[in-house]
Amino acid sequence: MRYKLLTVAFAASVALPLAVPAGATDLEVAHWWTSGGEAAAVAEFAKAFDATGNKWVDAAIAGAGNTARPIMVARITGGDPMGAFQFNHGRQAEELVAEGLLLDLTELATQEKWAELVRPKSLLDSCTLDGKIYCTPINIHSWQWLWLSNKAFADAGVPVPTNWDEFVAAGPALEKAGKIPLAIGGQPWQTTGAFNVLIPAIAGKDVFLKVYKDHDAEAAAGPEIAKVFKAADDARKMSAKSNVQDWNQATNLVITGQAGGQIMGDWAQGEFQVAGQVAGKDYTCLPGLGVNALISTGGDAFYFPKLDDPEKTKAQLVLASTMMNPTTQVAFNLKKGSVPVRGDVDVTAANDCMKKGLEILASGNIIPDTNQLNTEDTNNQLNDLFVEFFKTPSLTPEDAQKRFADIIAAAD
Repeated sequence: MRYKLLTVAFAASVALPLAVPAGATDLEVAHWWTSGGEAAAVAEFAKAFDATGNKWVDAAIAGAGNTARPIMVARITGGDPMGAFQFNHGRQAEELVAEGLLLDLTELATQEKWAELVRPKSLLDSCTLDGKIYCTPINIHSWQWLWLSNKAFADAGVPVPTNWDEFVAAGPALEKAGKIPLAIGGQPWQTTGAFNVLIPAIAGKDVFLKVYKDHDAEAAAGPEIAKVFKAADDARKMSAKSNVQDWNQATNLVITGQAGGQIMGDWAQGEFQVAGQVAGKDYTCLPGLGVNALISTGGDAFYFPKLDDPEKTKAQLVLASTMMNPTTQVAFNLKKGSVPVRGDVDVTAANDCMKKGLEILASGNIIPDTNQLNTEDTNNQLNDLFVEFFKTPSLTPEDAQKRFADIIAAAD
């Protein structure tokens, strides 16, 4: 699987399919993109959809996925569905599909040859249940990044780290200079996400897959994961004074040089871009924490509830097609900080950090996102554990690991 850094004549690219003509229809679109970088990116989708003669009605829900998903599900199951909604790639919509509440996109996907265009294949597989396609994958987001403030390290008089161990070693100098070594917000998914980044970086790809793909409780209780909990203990000590809630507030601490670094997905790049910062000059990115240069292939997808309105159903198909259009894919993802799901688009405008991700993607050193492997129940149990771990210094790494292994043993 390769991403081509080539110039595409977008004017000649496939636009909207003739089978789904556009009409002047309002379509409510629910998502949780509310930060500056996210808003700039979602505006590209809205602009492209409005250009079809339809109208994007924005229904942003603040608070990230953990807050937004239950609200969206409640509306759909309660008989008040929106026109489209954002979930992550993975298993989050399985029950809605099973209840027959979502629009089947198989005919559109076949017509537009999504199976030939979407890379990696696992992203479209995550939209597929019983051979039918129920969502439009729109980007590849990877969690596996450490973002560093070049200014913070210059102020502390230490070199910008090149890996996790150097970052931990620089912690005391950062604290002495009045900096927060590691910025982590209070949303539950942030601490779990940081831990899940540490697993393949510290313990390796095979251990990550044993734990989350195979649900191997012995591996979860083993010595390699013990090393990960030691690293997580370092992370909670370094982030003890990170008194912010939202992920983008934590990113802003890095942007403004108040914090040394942040473990966060590549969507953080949207915030750096809005702030006018330049990769390699103002900030440094370390894929795989500078230890193991791999990325996870998660991201976002849009689903479409079944609606009792033929015109809105046509508009839903137009929106799905628009999101997969090559021009829209590039415009959206360059502002989002993510990578297009299409393997045939021009990404020469990508910054240095995006190019690192593309190179790793082309090398094949990738892992599935945890949302593609875990149920929401398992993820929520992990969130509860890591919120407690990061807030409770008396909870030892050893005791936390035992609880972690129990969660993995019970996962389905």
